[in-house]
Amino acid sequence: MSRHNLRTVIGFEFFRTVKKRRFWAATLAVPVAVAVLTVLVVVSNQSTRTAEEAQRDASIAFVYTDRSGLVTPELAAEFGGMPAPDADRAVADARSGAVEAYFAYPADPVTEPVQVYGQDLGLFDNGRYDAVARRLLVTAAQQEIGSPQLAALAEGTFDIRAHTYEDGVESAGFGAAIPPLLFLVLFYASIVLLGNQMLNSTLEEKENRVTEMILTTLNPTTLIVGKIISLFLVGLVQTVTFALPVVVAYVFFRANLDLPELDVSQLVFEPGPLAVAALILAGGFVLFTGSLVGIGAVVPTVKEAGNVFAPLIIVMFIPLYVVSTIISDPGAPAVQVLTYFPYTAPVTALLRNAVGALSGVEATVVIVELFVLGFVALRLAVRLFRYGSLEYTRRLSIRTALQQRAGPGIRG
Repeated sequence: MSRHNLRTVIGFEFFRTVKKRRFWAATLAVPVAVAVLTVLVVVSNQSTRTAEEAQRDASIAFVYTDRSGLVTPELAAEFGGMPAPDADRAVADARSGAVEAYFAYPADPVTEPVQVYGQDLGLFDNGRYDAVARRLLVTAAQQEIGSPQLAALAEGTFDIRAHTYEDGVESAGFGAAIPPLLFLVLFYASIVLLGNQMLNSTLEEKENRVTEMILTTLNPTTLIVGKIISLFLVGLVQTVTFALPVVVAYVFFRANLDLPELDVSQLVFEPGPLAVAALILAGGFVLFTGSLVGIGAVVPTVKEAGNVFAPLIIVMFIPLYVVSTIISDPGAPAVQVLTYFPYTAPVTALLRNAVGALSGVEATVVIVELFVLGFVALRLAVRLFRYGSLEYTRRLSIRTALQQRAGPGIRG
């Protein structure tokens, strides 16, 4: 394989793709949508937060009845309320507007709702009634408990940190599962984003009727490998483009978007699972790439290629429908089938590897299987492209392609 020709193919395929307006239109559509959505959410959350703070600090004049015995007249007076001598009269006064609001606290607020009556202030501003009634009862309950600490415990506002051990060593828990799971995200992103380009990479020359001229001067293996490497580089460009607005939104607008803070100190980067995840990702990428390039070499049009591409993507998502079984019962027959079936193996093995449910032997078998089948798929794709590229109007017969011998100028 000529290095010069390979560099030429990579450069040509890469720049041919990134120079297209439709490539950047599709690539920038997601970041632009994320940016617009971020702005809308930030503005909306800011308005909502301002309104909630106004409601929380709202002070209204109200009357109340309390069958629970929790609300004292002194506490109610601090909130702007006074006892109502008669419940029916209070409801009538709230309906007529003689009083701003009436709160009826039941004997057991846990099982019975608190009834709130007041003038209609609008769909959102009506929330101030609920805010004041709730704040009054919560404060009354905290005073009844008599201890801020016990009140916090009663509300369940306390942290629990679990320590589990494996072979006498403390296990990292979910913090060790997140880094390997990132490889699963990368796998899905690479296949979903690049799948159509993998198909089109071999179909474009065929539809343009230029493959005969290309194959007379270029080794088909060099052409396929160059296309695959260029696709990988294009994928990196798309990944960075997609990730940039997400990172910016998290770093600068995390509080406005109400996103949880990522505690990097809780993440554990274990070399073994990370190495296994990287190898599974690479093997799965090679297998799917070889398969998609081979499909593109067999079919004559993009439309026919799409009919095969869709089922292949659906198969790749099947493990997500049984993710609970994969995690909780990795020895189940269905999970074993998904682990070793080539086109579900990458996702299933990556999930099991992340949660520590993939043994060393299983990982080795899956990795070897993916790389061997991926290499076979690539070799088959090269041979199919060698002959399928000359079939402009009909689907290539795979049996015929495998039985033919390479002619001059198109040897792989």
